[in-house]
Amino acid sequence: MSVIFADVIVPLALNRLLTYSVPEKLESMAAAGKRVTVPVGKKSYTGLIRRIHRHAPESYAVKDLLAILDDSPTVTEIQLQHWEQLAGYYLCSPGEVMKAALPARLRTVFRPLTETCVRLHPSISSEEQLHGCLDALKRAAKQEALLLSYLSFAGELDFAHPHEMPKKQLLQGGQTAAALTACVKKNILMLVTRETGRLDLSATAGKAAPVLSAAQQQARDEISVLFRQKNVVLLHGITASGKTEIYIDLMAEQLRHGRQALYLLPEIALTTQIIDRLQSIFGNIVGVYHSKYSDNERAEIYHAVSSHYRIILGVRSSLFLPFDNLGLIIVDEEHETSYKQYDPAPRFHTRDAAIMLAQLHRASVLLGTATPSVESYYNAHAGKYGLVTLAERYYQALPPTMDVVDTTRERKRKKMHGLFSQPLLDAIGEALSKNEQVILFQNRRGYSPFVQCSECGHIPRCTRCSVSLTYHRQGNVLLCHYCGASQPLLAVCPECKSPNIQTKGAGTERAEDELQLFFPQARIARLDLDAARAKHAYSHILGSFAQRRIDILVGTQMITKGLDFEHVSLVGILNADTLLNFPDFRAHERSFQLMTQVSGRAGRKDKQGRVIIQTAQPSNPIIYLVRKADYNGLFNLQLLERREFHFPPYSRLTSITLKHRQPDILQPAAEMLRNLLSPALQQRLTGPFQPAVNRIQNRYLACFWVRLERDAHAGALKHFLMEQLAALRRQRGFSGIEATVDVDPF
Repeated sequence: MSVIFADVIVPLALNRLLTYSVPEKLESMAAAGKRVTVPVGKKSYTGLIRRIHRHAPESYAVKDLLAILDDSPTVTEIQLQHWEQLAGYYLCSPGEVMKAALPARLRTVFRPLTETCVRLHPSISSEEQLHGCLDALKRAAKQEALLLSYLSFAGELDFAHPHEMPKKQLLQGGQTAAALTACVKKNILMLVTRETGRLDLSATAGKAAPVLSAAQQQARDEISVLFRQKNVVLLHGITASGKTEIYIDLMAEQLRHGRQALYLLPEIALTTQIIDRLQSIFGNIVGVYHSKYSDNERAEIYHAVSSHYRIILGVRSSLFLPFDNLGLIIVDEEHETSYKQYDPAPRFHTRDAAIMLAQLHRASVLLGTATPSVESYYNAHAGKYGLVTLAERYYQALPPTMDVVDTTRERKRKKMHGLFSQPLLDAIGEALSKNEQVILFQNRRGYSPFVQCSECGHIPRCTRCSVSLTYHRQGNVLLCHYCGASQPLLAVCPECKSPNIQTKGAGTERAEDELQLFFPQARIARLDLDAARAKHAYSHILGSFAQRRIDILVGTQMITKGLDFEHVSLVGILNADTLLNFPDFRAHERSFQLMTQVSGRAGRKDKQGRVIIQTAQPSNPIIYLVRKADYNGLFNLQLLERREFHFPPYSRLTSITLKHRQPDILQPAAEMLRNLLSPALQQRLTGPFQPAVNRIQNRYLACFWVRLERDAHAGALKHFLMEQLAALRRQRGFSGIEATVDVDPF
């Protein structure tokens, strides 16, 4: 047996690495970061070597590695250290991090994209021989035409290294496959297979970066000074203050010093506008990375990060790319909930994972937003982060005017028309008459949140989840937004057989339909999860809006983020109450953020925009703070509430969720877990309790919250929780209990 052993990460939820012996013939190839094929039970997996050593495990007989798949490491040492940090902090296994970090194609044997090409046969090595071939083809007109077509494409011939022409391209010119086959048989042409890529890596020139205004330059200078003192700086810049121009200037500086930059965005939708701006300045050293790309495309981008790309623009998965000299990470819209990964593990927050990664690279992190998360603003005021404020719109652009419409009063006055108040309809009509554009925000997709029988009150519910079904007019279906189950819209009530089925509430589809009735000549589009499922749907919808082929854009949170459209003069928030009344301790913070962010889409440059907020709570303090653009007022209000109830930033919150198909098994299991945890956690433990949606995909849920002091050691908590959960599963009847642990869950 070999004396060399390898500790291997396998893409499974195992709390330890597996050790394998390295066969003698593979010893010279073995190194950390290389992919390997290993047996686990009766299956084999693509794993990753973490370390090489000479210590045989004592508790089990080792098996051999089956194969080493890489000539050089696929994963760097810094990446491996980052994975370990994430696994430790977010209480998951290294294998779960590996599954999230590596493109799916790299977790199997990666077969590169190839194409068939045509070239001269090696037997033709001179002009005389080539002319002889042409003479021989005088009686085969199609073969002669094909050879001449190839020669025309090839240009000046180098017989030692003849040009390779893609077969598809050659046959597009009216040439026939039969003629090509004949030329190959006559040893005039030959077919070769060459590896090709899906990426355009040719060099392109860029244009000059934008000139910063005086206010932007001052903020830029303050950031540079603070980066010498702290590795994290929060840029609190109001909407339309021009934070992107500062980002571009900072990235250009990194390039001048030979370093890379990572520009993180919370949504794929935002890359549509930003990628054009960055590539126009930096050329195609800007790479884009997100889940809408195919597995093969993501694998190619992964490999090109160290060899070609110097700037990466992407979403949270971009953190896992193999940067070789990372100098700056920009987390734009750092407050966004989309930065949190919920399922599957690792359930990490991109902002915090980015800070961990930057420390390993000795890089700087810039957090940018108009509405900081309470935690980030707290860290800035506590001195943990640097803080820079940009309180002036780009080149003195005017902030929008803001009006609040009391929908309760309007309804009593018969001035509500479906989802729209008369003032909002009048404002939309005025904007359209001036050839200006409108954005309308409705925080629910679908046509109606639920349907109900008007006779007996029956509401169709998902058979797998404890939620009502949402009606989607597109497809005429009732859809569960938790598990995806669907069924046709009911013709009659299943309880009383009444045909009187009514829609209740409203989503983006209904808003779109009603608008078409009020403004039949307007070009209206919708941007939500349903409308943007296809790979290029985001780009198509936003591109059409930017090119003014759309007059009114209705959408969910996707339209609240940093999109810039200079012809948008009006923003309408159709129902602020769905935000304000959400059952979450962050509801007011997120209401302020969403309403402020979507308001920032109104008006640009010399045009003052207008915002209309429809609400039944016009005196709500959050509405007042939004109108005054008073973030500090929100921050102080939130601190008072969170200090009283010991919520973040005054604690670190961890949630534990138990799941089982049978509630009579789940309930005693939850009680037992409470008994196991309570002696050590005492008042830090809350639960078990049922969440608002207590059954998803036929699994019932029981939840706990653990509130720990901010400086509590995560590793100690992980060890304790894993021990107690393992002890729970060892109890008779509880082996089927599923447990999810989520650190910083909201």
